[in-house]
Amino acid sequence: MLEHRFNWKRASMAAALCYPPNPDDRRTPEVAFHVQYDSYNTETLIEVLDELRTFLAPQPVTLIWDGLPAHRSKAMTAFLATQADWLTVERLPAYAPDLNPVEALWSSVKGVELANLCPGTIDEAITCAQHGIDRVRATEHLPYSFLQHTGLSL
Repeated sequence: MLEHRFNWKRASMAAALCYPPNPDDRRTPEVAFHVQYDSYNTETLIEVLDELRTFLAPQPVTLIWDGLPAHRSKAMTAFLATQADWLTVERLPAYAPDLNPVEALWSSVKGVELANLCPGTIDEAITCAQHGIDRVRATEHLPYSFLQHTGLSL
């Protein structure tokens, strides 16, 4: 039995699997990871996208996004319209987590580093999640297996 007082605040985590655009490209996929104390909203997601642009520069990016309300807000739509030089957004159908390779990434991290975790602080939980992201980054075939699991291809 695991018991915890859960008296600490909330943190949200976001990840992006970044595949080379050409399947013949031998580069290792990148895994972007971001932590937001409290919840994500349109403003914080715009900051994340700015960081993603820096992380992947100068490569163009196609972002596959689910239906989170902050992804569809008027402010986000306006921001995305100004980013067309580097960013293309493709939306997943509603209620289709099986088509999102990031869901498989989170499943992997939750099944290994976060399994039965009962941290004393929120920072301990974040550190364990970061170890999981680092494990995925260090295992080249994992990001490709997450994509293969969806049935999608590059």
